[in-house]
Amino acid sequence: MKRIILTALMVSGLAGVFTQKVSAQEDSTKTRKYKFTMRFGDEPVRKRKDTASTTPSKGRFMGGIIFSRIDLGFSKLVDNGSYTLTPQNQFLGYKAGKTSTFSFDVLQFGYRFNQNFKIYVAGGFDWTLIRLKQNITIQPNGQTLTYINEPINFSKNRFSSSYVHMPLNFEFRTKENDNGKRFYFVVGPEIGFLLNGKVKQISDERGKQKVKDDYHFQPFRYGGTVRMGYGGIGLFTKYYMNDMFDTPAQAGLKNMSFGITFGIN
Repeated sequence: MKRIILTALMVSGLAGVFTQKVSAQEDSTKTRKYKFTMRFGDEPVRKRKDTASTTPSKGRFMGGIIFSRIDLGFSKLVDNGSYTLTPQNQFLGYKAGKTSTFSFDVLQFGYRFNQNFKIYVAGGFDWTLIRLKQNITIQPNGQTLTYINEPINFSKNRFSSSYVHMPLNFEFRTKENDNGKRFYFVVGPEIGFLLNGKVKQISDERGKQKVKDDYHFQPFRYGGTVRMGYGGIGLFTKYYMNDMFDTPAQAGLKNMSFGITFGIN
């Protein structure tokens, strides 16, 4: 998780520098055309000394490679409408403060109708990292989601999934204030396709161990996202409407997450 966050911050910094260079070149050539570009957050506002802003007010298509909507927060398991796990799911008991989510978008294509509203489809990656409480090992390649009790103490016992996600976002935003910032409200459905599941364990007896498998995570999931923010930072909530696993014993067990989002401006 630390490596993922470090990589994300490095890429965001590079993307921000690249955007500044592109904006500077546009200012020097006084071009008013918008090209596909890599950027941190939404499209840059191009300002000149002789005008307040040259961002067009008419509708237009937009898109390209981005590094945006970086979500960092906590995940919660919702078992048939309750945060308390049912007996058949007690083995998934987790440490709430260390069960996290991380995601970001790398592609975006859509249409901006005006300065206050746009629709776009994005693509990116999503991780859910569950820190298990019990000293168990969830078994790969099983017909159901099974586990075995271990006679050792794990300093880390993490059960995770990673998805490629594709959100469809409806973004509403206010006019810019004198500081060039605005309020945002983003809502829309999201689908995801499983990349893999993973168990990562660390103990004195066995050292570091990693095993990848699908672990019966849903190969396809769907849900919705809400974001609210100001400038380049805000809050997000995600809720997935289908079950977290495709096994009968875990029917009704769903996943939700919430936290801080960066790069929505």
